[in-house]
Amino acid sequence: MRTAVAEPAPGSGETDGETVNRRRLTTRGPVEFLDVRRVRLVEAGSLRMTPEEQQAVDRLWTQAVAGNPHLFDGPLVACTGLRRPRPGVLELRWVRATYRHRALRLVRAPGTWVPSPVFVTVLQPTDEGLVVGRGSATTAGPGRWGLPGGSAEPPGTAGRLLDEAALRRHAARELAEETGVGAEPGGLTLHAVTRGEYGKVGLHFLAPRLPAALVRSRHRGLLAAHAARGDEPELDRLAFVRSAAELHGLGPQADYVPQLVARWAAPQRAGEGQLRNSLGRGGA
Repeated sequence: MRTAVAEPAPGSGETDGETVNRRRLTTRGPVEFLDVRRVRLVEAGSLRMTPEEQQAVDRLWTQAVAGNPHLFDGPLVACTGLRRPRPGVLELRWVRATYRHRALRLVRAPGTWVPSPVFVTVLQPTDEGLVVGRGSATTAGPGRWGLPGGSAEPPGTAGRLLDEAALRRHAARELAEETGVGAEPGGLTLHAVTRGEYGKVGLHFLAPRLPAALVRSRHRGLLAAHAARGDEPELDRLAFVRSAAELHGLGPQADYVPQLVARWAAPQRAGEGQLRNSLGRGGA
């Protein structure tokens, strides 16, 4: 997560991807959840810009780096469209880009289509709630809380495919790099797909439950390793939340966090309510 993972939410997924992007470019509000069980990724050519757009993007990137030297112009996956080939399946068309190309949304006129970054996160449940982390000073979102995760990256080797399994592996790697917690990619399940402002698409994977004490211990070990190397971790603090209400005292958050936490917490609360009712009937 070298640059910030922030603002995700989805459109209906029923319409052409470009139309959805235009709507999200001009609309602010809560994130949207796409009702899908599987995501199919299709590489769709290359990113096209005019020479004038390229110059403007380069200028904005130079300004951004001057303000935050920790920014890294690494590769990323940019969504160019979404469609549903059949119920429960989302086709995500994408092109190769780098972090500087996110500035296109500032270059092109409002309502004009721009490629939308794709990112992954991991929901790590524990006995004390869901793990959230605060971005350190070296990230593009210092002080901002989010789930462990990062921007999706295109395959670096020719012939390798970008698919849901590759994103699952990337999510597991981000979890380990940011919290110290290892997870088998095969143990992660697709929990939600979101889309937000500027059409940013998030794939959120659910990990198996772990003891909070173990997560704390792994993160402390990770912080110690960074300190020994003289560098900064990506998440400098962890917290555990059982509901969106418990996020209020933490500070700024990526915009997908409250809704995603609430979505995860709803079945937990329902199960607790059923257990209380069952115990109440048993004691009657």
